[in-house]
Amino acid sequence: MNIEQLRDYCISKKGVTEGFPFDENALAFKVLGKIFVITTLDSWENREATINLKANPEYSQELRAAYSSIRPGFHMNKKHWNSLYLDEGELENKLILKLIDHSYDCVVKTLPKKLQDTLK
Repeated sequence: MNIEQLRDYCISKKGVTEGFPFDENALAFKVLGKIFVITTLDSWENREATINLKANPEYSQELRAAYSSIRPGFHMNKKHWNSLYLDEGELENKLILKLIDHSYDCVVKTLPKKLQDTLK
């Protein structure tokens, strides 16, 4: 996966916007204002592509146990966020897309019902 594929996939989801909420390096994808994917442009340029994704705590633990390229979220709440180290070659695109979907769904579930309904 490259950064263009990541961007295209994320912005194709309903209610998603992209931006740089912290600085010109940290690219975030939000669903109705809540981050579900964050990455740094430097990591892609340096061939150390990393993305942070939200996950439910139990699933986070399972993923970390199963894949050495999935670790507690760097600079994030480690209970709810994972960092995926894409350039290590362990994670297939199909799994990455599935985990992006899971992150999106986790964030949507935290939104008020009225906002969730706008995504249907």
